[in-house]
Amino acid sequence: MEYVYAALILNETDEEINEDNLTGVLEAAGVDVEESRVKALVAALEDVDIDEAVAEAAAVPAAGGAAGGAAAGGDEGGEEEEVEETSDVPDTTDDDEDEDDDAGGEGLGELFG
Repeated sequence: MEYVYAALILNETDEEINEDNLTGVLEAAGVDVEESRVKALVAALEDVDIDEAVAEAAAVPAAGGAAGGAAAGGDEGGEEEEVEETSDVPDTTDDDEDEDDDAGGEGLGELFG
């Protein structure tokens, strides 16, 4: 993650994102720099508009965070990953819940009005 942060710092300061600059930022932060990771990140960011990618990622709701990572260049395969949205809200059509609501206010409905 430090490598991405270093690239964001370089972008924010309008410095070129290259191996020397990225290595310099990482070393200044006390990171044990792996040259292969630096090269891979520089190559991955070569054709990426970081400002646009950050803006797109910020617009993605928390549930779609994985899709935002792929839009930001995290998907090196070149194929777009299809993300199926699912609801985390349980189905409330059970008859048992109706009984809970009538059972002296013990149900969650009493907590939220």
